[in-house]
Amino acid sequence: MEFLHRLIFAGDAELLAMIGAGLVLLGLLANYMERRRVRRARIDQVGWVPWLSLFMASTLIGGGLLMIAVPSILRG
Repeated sequence: MEFLHRLIFAGDAELLAMIGAGLVLLGLLANYMERRRVRRARIDQVGWVPWLSLFMASTLIGGGLLMIAVPSILRG
């Protein structure tokens, strides 16, 4: 319940930081899945998800949001 209360009354910088952290975590998951896809046992089972593109986009956007939000959070 405390987390929900903190989420409702969070400032813009805190919301940007949470979204950025979530996108960076999604990028880490996509990076893991891309490595798993490259090291697959059967070369003919490629898959259809563009993991590298998801990794690049989510990490870039998440890192940018964190770069915007962290200085504001540190200032108070």
